Amino acid sequence: MKVLFLAAEATPFVKVGGLADVAGELPRALTALGVDVRLCLPFYPSIRKAGFETRPILDLSVRRRDGEIPASVHQLERQGLCVDFIDSEPVRSDTSIYGNTRQEGKKFTLTSLAALQTCRALDWKPDIVHANDWHTAAAIVWLTRNRESDFFWQDAIGLFSIHNLAYMGAGTENVLTDFGLPPVKDSRLPDWSRHRPLAMALSQADWLSTVSPSYAGEIQTAEFGYGLETLLRARRKRLVGIVNGIDTQVWNPALDEALPVNYSADDLAPRREVKRALQEQLGLAADEAVPLLGMVTRLDQQKGVDLALEALELLGEESWQFVLLGTGAEAYERQAQDFGEAFPERVRVVLRFDAPLARRIYAGSDALLVPSRYEPCGLTQLIAMRYGCVPVVRETGGLKDTVTPYGRDRGTGFLFKSADAQSLAAVVREALGVYRDSTKWKRLQLRCMAQDHSWQITARQYLQLYERAAADRSHA
Repeated sequence: MKVLFLAAEATPFVKVGGLADVAGELPRALTALGVDVRLCLPFYPSIRKAGFETRPILDLSVRRRDGEIPASVHQLERQGLCVDFIDSEPVRSDTSIYGNTRQEGKKFTLTSLAALQTCRALDWKPDIVHANDWHTAAAIVWLTRNRESDFFWQDAIGLFSIHNLAYMGAGTENVLTDFGLPPVKDSRLPDWSRHRPLAMALSQADWLSTVSPSYAGEIQTAEFGYGLETLLRARRKRLVGIVNGIDTQVWNPALDEALPVNYSADDLAPRREVKRALQEQLGLAADEAVPLLGMVTRLDQQKGVDLALEALELLGEESWQFVLLGTGAEAYERQAQDFGEAFPERVRVVLRFDAPLARRIYAGSDALLVPSRYEPCGLTQLIAMRYGCVPVVRETGGLKDTVTPYGRDRGTGFLFKSADAQSLAAVVREALGVYRDSTKWKRLQLRCMAQDHSWQITARQYLQLYERAAADRSHA
């Protein structure tokens, strides 16, 4: 099985969001299962500066309406995985990964089409072209439109993965047309979407996947479908939800060097020292009896930061401490700062990216708040459980699929349904009540830590999907 895996970001080369974790770790897990995977990324200036030992292997050009655009391919092998980086002027001239809409469309479309050309030039025939999010949609659209007349690609299958349906590539529509990919003619799509990259790929791909079963169902509804729900309902038999994983060696409290002491499910006692050290670092009272609530997140409307702050304000009479780490929209940052100033004795707001502190929050907090208004999958709740930090989550998307409600000797966290502060406050109050019984809380922590959300499980499910897609096409 040969798989061309396309993404805009992947660890350890470049990371902006959760897509990087998926694109960096899933291909490695697939490789361990015997799949021949080539990961393809733009050769961003930041990757060049990082000093990865790449070697040039190929020069090519991509046809555009106003002429050919030269590109080159640089390659490295890392932990058994082959990685191709596409270099070209549109990639070099954009100093940011995301943000410059017109430039994004040009560099991502060129990279996607150059990746397909690379396969042909090296005579490496993928069984599956696995594209991720709108940035790589052009590869799926080109493949579907040219496969029948192109012997090299005639057996290839296009799989398109949705990591967040809200991001469709708006503002880049005319770029695909410039590269010879005009709008799709699909009556299941609203007119405004037929030339947006993500919608085009949803229409054209042989198979679709997204990052949790519940999110796969949610995006077929008007509430979460962003106008594309009619198409997604029509394609539901070709839409599969597979929960993301985490690297259980990278996220391991027994080995984590960011922690003052290490611990495991076999010896949870040192975790109290991690909490105490975190409280002291933050300037909070180092009191084991006071539950410490954590939140590591992007500060925006999706993540429900405002719900968390309003809910905690409703719980002013309860005993709790709270630490928030993250950056995002100015309005939410200001609201968080105001909240911290209103509760100086028990709230700390840290508005920056700080990976070591994030690890100490997972390891030292008693519970993690994840009140997302929607969440395709979510990784923070998976990491929190790995560290014995009990998740308090909204019952949506991947949160619903990975956290089971607390009950007598069962469950791994606390869930609430309605996206409002009152509902969140009620479930936090329930969690605080359980925390006061140390025996029950420890059992809950151990159940969390016993969960297996490793990439090996996710990779096996993707391999099954690849094999299913291949068998389906062979019988077509």
